[in-house]
Amino acid sequence: MQHPAQPFDVFSPAFNADPYPAYRRLREDYPLLWHEPTSSYVISRYEDVRTAFTDPRFTSDNYRWQLEPVHGRTILQMDGREHAVTRALVAPAFRGTALKEHVIPLIEKNAVALIDGFRRTGHADLVAQFAVHFPLNVIADLLGLAPADRPALHRWYTSIVAFLGNLTQDPQVAADGLRTRAEFSAYLLPLIGQRRQNPGSDLISALCEAEVDGTHMTDDDIRAFCSLLVTGGGEPPQKALSQLLLNLLTHPDQLAAVREDRSLIGHAIAETLRFGSPVQMITRQTADEVTLSGGTVPRGATVTCLIGSANRDERRFSSPDRFDIFREDLAPANAFSAAAKHMSFALGRHFCVGALLAEAELSAALHHLLDSLPDMACPAGFTGAEVGVFTRGPVTLPVTFTATARHRGLPGRRVCGNASPRKAMRY
Repeated sequence: MQHPAQPFDVFSPAFNADPYPAYRRLREDYPLLWHEPTSSYVISRYEDVRTAFTDPRFTSDNYRWQLEPVHGRTILQMDGREHAVTRALVAPAFRGTALKEHVIPLIEKNAVALIDGFRRTGHADLVAQFAVHFPLNVIADLLGLAPADRPALHRWYTSIVAFLGNLTQDPQVAADGLRTRAEFSAYLLPLIGQRRQNPGSDLISALCEAEVDGTHMTDDDIRAFCSLLVTGGGEPPQKALSQLLLNLLTHPDQLAAVREDRSLIGHAIAETLRFGSPVQMITRQTADEVTLSGGTVPRGATVTCLIGSANRDERRFSSPDRFDIFREDLAPANAFSAAAKHMSFALGRHFCVGALLAEAELSAALHHLLDSLPDMACPAGFTGAEVGVFTRGPVTLPVTFTATARHRGLPGRRVCGNASPRKAMRY
């Protein structure tokens, strides 16, 4: 393993502006790098990152000090039977009948409501006015939170995201995150108690009632999962949605193809997840010594897995720096399953439990935007700037379009109000 001088400076403005040249250099010359500032081994090649996600010698023990202080103990740091049981308790809410009859109507409703806020104006910033709010609003409705509580939820969400991305260990950011945990707990625990006594049709009630082999979730289990859901169900989908729209709007030929054939939406989403991973890096801990490209990682080491680099590895994808919804090496049909070729949802036993929720959100958002703003386009000369180290996406996405007085959905497209309220609100 080599110890070069500054081949990977995660704190530099140049890296924040465009990490992909650094990723390329790491893959070629330093596939295993000891990174002193983060006290971790950095891996960047597709097969090495895949190994870290699927080999049992890699664990998520690092989440005890990375996530537990702000979330509490969550499914992400569990293994074995504990992980299997907890996943079985929470996963049904995000797939199958629950997804179709309860979650999708909430997604549709929130997409339409946000678009209604600007479709009459003829212009919008699709990040500030849509992507920033859409996933978090869905989560708020899914949890059955009062609309008046959304500003507080957004404040807590912003604080936790900052805590998780605090690579410079800013003490104020850390203190804000810990304070947020206390505030969110004080808000949520009484609500969990109320739902246990009087269950409704929301996710919190469903988690209170969930049972697998005699095991139920405690109040603190539910609180920790909801905290994780607010950030995991808010930040990555927000970044993915912003990137999806940016990629299509800056590739007009591919946007035209999607407008013409909506079955290509899945291809566009899958390629967006590969081309610009919303979560750029995830860490793992080694339970034993592991040999990877470039050398050996000792037992007990922290490993930074560069998803953003792995998804652009030329050893795995042809012309990886080109956005191409028609590429043949991605398998879009599997993009939201554990058989995904990209690694934006991780792989293995910790494959993202909310992957199908993200697919439904991204698909519905794009459908409704194309329905209501069919001629949306960016201003001439706009290229879009992505920023972020831990998570990454555009900070602004201005568009103009022909103002419309009403929502124009495709014939037969289901919107929340078309379903029976009672049926749509049950898991």
